Amino acid sequence: MVLQTSRMKLSLVRPLLTRRGFSTSSENLVASVLFERLPVVIPKIDPVVYAFQEFSFRWRQQYQRRYPEEFLDKSDARGKGDYQIDYVPAPRFTEADKNNDKRSLQRALDRRLYLLIYGNAHGAPSAKPVWHFPEKVYESEDTMRKCAESALESIIGDLSNTYFVGNAPMGHMVVQPTEDQSGSTSYKDFNLFGCHMIPKLAFPVLILSQVIAKNKFNIAECEDFVWVTKDELIEYFPEHAEFFNKMIIS
Repeated sequence: MVLQTSRMKLSLVRPLLTRRGFSTSSENLVASVLFERLPVVIPKIDPVVYAFQEFSFRWRQQYQRRYPEEFLDKSDARGKGDYQIDYVPAPRFTEADKNNDKRSLQRALDRRLYLLIYGNAHGAPSAKPVWHFPEKVYESEDTMRKCAESALESIIGDLSNTYFVGNAPMGHMVVQPTEDQSGSTSYKDFNLFGCHMIPKLAFPVLILSQVIAKNKFNIAECEDFVWVTKDELIEYFPEHAEFFNKMIIS
């Protein structure tokens, strides 16, 4: 009876996997990396939030404990030795911002930046160079995470200043076929944002990685590259604006 039940479960699962287009074949797998630089400085506080914080501080001041004057005199005398150093905050607006140098990591210091490379991408029509994330066709790596690491390593040369956040997908994106691709074979796109059908594309697995203690990389194996904010990323992929607005933190 147990064996019969197990067979019944398998008979129900297999047609479902077939209808959804799932496959165990690895020949169309491609690992893509969403390489992210976190904010370097604290973003500016919204004026409304600043006004509320100021109000809260002044309100608490009314009920704070009153210390004796002799205690306050001693506290004021502290920290006035020769060792005191004047604090000078780092500039928010850099030379890279002035020149709109998107190849520099020294820009948009209060925003997250994402690496895009310009070159041949898997499944691009007519093999024309396009903007895309670092990627690599899956071959014999143990996991797609390992394949993603190889993809990023081929672009920046060293992974010692990177951190791969995880292995699991985070969402789902659907790409509609164009007229010249309507009759082509569709492959699955299982990435950081989910699983869907993409015509003329291999099976990309987009995995999140982050920059650690680095402000410059030697980018290779591509015609060009840019470090872009979320808003700028949407300008490169306007057809996916709604998707990126939901899935990527600004």
